[in-house]
Amino acid sequence: MFDARHLRPMLAVGGEVEPPLEGDGLLYEPKYDGIRAIVEVAAAGGTTRARLWSRNGNEKTAQFPDLVEALEEWGAAVGGTVVLDGEVVALDANGRPQGFQRLQHRIHVAVPGYRSKKAQLSPAEQAAALIVFDLLRVDTLDLREHALSDRRAALETLLLAHPFPSNTLRLSEQHAGSGVSLHEQAEREGWEGLLVKVARSPYRTGKRSPEWRKLKLQKFDEFVICGYTDPQGTRARFGALVLGAHAAPGSHDLLYMGDVGTGFTRDEIERLWTALQRRVRASSPLHNPPAGLLRRAHWVAPTLVAQVRYTEVTDEGRLRHPAYLGLRDDKKPADVVVPGRESSNGAPAAGAINGDRTVSKSTAAHTRKRGPSRKQTRTSQPEDDTTLDTSKIVEQLTALEQAKKDGRITLPDGDTLEVTNLQKVFWPEIERTKGDLLRYYAGVAPLLLPVIDDRPLVMKRLPNGVTGKAFYQHRAPEPVPPGVRTETLPDDDVPARLVGGGLKTLLYMAQLASISMDPFFSTMRALDYPDHVAIDLDPQPGATFAQILDVARWVHEILERVGVNGYPKTSGSEGLHIFIPLPEGTPYDAGLLFCQIVATMVAAQHPKVATVERMVKRRQAKTIYVDYLQNIQGKTLACAYSARASAFAGVSAPLTWAEVHDSPAPQDFTIDTMPARIEAVGDLWAALRNDRGADLLEAIKRLGAG
Repeated sequence: MFDARHLRPMLAVGGEVEPPLEGDGLLYEPKYDGIRAIVEVAAAGGTTRARLWSRNGNEKTAQFPDLVEALEEWGAAVGGTVVLDGEVVALDANGRPQGFQRLQHRIHVAVPGYRSKKAQLSPAEQAAALIVFDLLRVDTLDLREHALSDRRAALETLLLAHPFPSNTLRLSEQHAGSGVSLHEQAEREGWEGLLVKVARSPYRTGKRSPEWRKLKLQKFDEFVICGYTDPQGTRARFGALVLGAHAAPGSHDLLYMGDVGTGFTRDEIERLWTALQRRVRASSPLHNPPAGLLRRAHWVAPTLVAQVRYTEVTDEGRLRHPAYLGLRDDKKPADVVVPGRESSNGAPAAGAINGDRTVSKSTAAHTRKRGPSRKQTRTSQPEDDTTLDTSKIVEQLTALEQAKKDGRITLPDGDTLEVTNLQKVFWPEIERTKGDLLRYYAGVAPLLLPVIDDRPLVMKRLPNGVTGKAFYQHRAPEPVPPGVRTETLPDDDVPARLVGGGLKTLLYMAQLASISMDPFFSTMRALDYPDHVAIDLDPQPGATFAQILDVARWVHEILERVGVNGYPKTSGSEGLHIFIPLPEGTPYDAGLLFCQIVATMVAAQHPKVATVERMVKRRQAKTIYVDYLQNIQGKTLACAYSARASAFAGVSAPLTWAEVHDSPAPQDFTIDTMPARIEAVGDLWAALRNDRGADLLEAIKRLGAG
């Protein structure tokens, strides 16, 4: 049975080896940076209805009413049922597709239960379009087994007979046999890249196939080094370089462009460190340094120029996904201008989004060979290692839920797990099911499993969903399926506990309706010594998330002052957690004491907002409880990437401190939005796991001296 709601799109592969720009039997299309959408338009009995689902099966119909209206107008003319594959993209003022960042302002429009404090843009304020590139069904005819070239011909024939009613709906551009001209246009106009597809390929539902390949474009520009941040984890000397560029040709104003913390070899770090120390200065050379940056950066004279690879400049003027390539001694700092503002009047060059140096990997390599004056140091930056492929698990879960059946899913290692009641609604406000929970955990497993590896887990079970009764369960069920890890802890009154780290254990817990993952702060290898401690910011009645963010910033200021790294994440509900890594062998009491001192200092400095009062009835309304008592041995907090039992299906999402200062909302991070976020920012929590931890004794001494 063809059910568009449970259909997952075919995906392209990326890699170091690029597809050719010419080839018989190849089709070339623009690669858009938006939301992949499976679209069903059904006309029957005088009524036409259009619906959109994301690549993860989350319905997006309510977020894009303008697209739905246009689709239903078109569907009424076509008649019957049509299923399309396409991409929803944001548009600029000239109607040109833009990056995903702009689309985020539209994602949550009209979503029940969304209570963001941020203003959400309407369709009129941020236009969007649906760009269609594939036809999967016409009435009862399933076209997925047909060749792509045949599906495309059928789509073009359909649109010739029934054109789209407005520019809100578009047919993607496609070139057969050669992508040279499209590639040149992509470089000229700053596209994300191209897709290269085998013309004879069938539509492989939910699979990532080499028959579709990505040809990404990258941007290379120069930026002035204005400072550096302290190192974290095993990195020596510095953590990241602070970058700037002049507002316009001839301008003396250096604008902050962001930080770059990847791409350095060990030798390059030492070379840069020597150069930086010769240029140290007390004040910032930047015209517009953010307040948070002023507190964490060390400044240098702006005389060094770095070449950086990145994907785009965001609306806030920050580099996205930057990587350091090397120092440029052939370019003067005064000549470094914000990308796209190279013309004398400061306006972007015609047809350019981020300047005229947008090149593909192959073009960049050719340019480097051709230009001997370009002195750079490069290191290979492999893509995220996601060796755990759970896509087939998602397919199986979807099929069972669609059929409303219980069943057995097969895991990547060949093991199996029984799952039941997948269609049961867990989040009624947004109509998300137990199946959605299991699919989320399957997808996020490569990032979440290292977080809970070798840690005892406490279950908070909600068998009737987030509006039903919850109960805590420390004891592992008896018996557990083979392959699910349980351990007996020394001197524990619980006979056996579940222990994290395995995919089967993770999915088994979700099957038991344990929505969140709550691990110990220590592992089985060293139960008396936590790897980290946490400060839990808990709002009291009437308090706002803006207040929580203020308290988080105050905690961060204290931590920075004494040289301790803190890692923030949303709680997944209405709070926020700040985790602090510890050196090996640190006892629980030491971590607890440090958090108590920090929390007490914040409460003393800001008594109208923050409190450490333990008794709930004594806490004032509209305050934030700065809870340090979660660090007692055996207590737990929801871990990074854990789903939560909040009405909006929140996720405990790792944040950067820059994001904390940008005032996010908890509802920005859900089981629906996290996959796209992870793809954009990577694993932010890996930095905590790799951090060797602070010297708490020295930090406490500094607190006393300060």
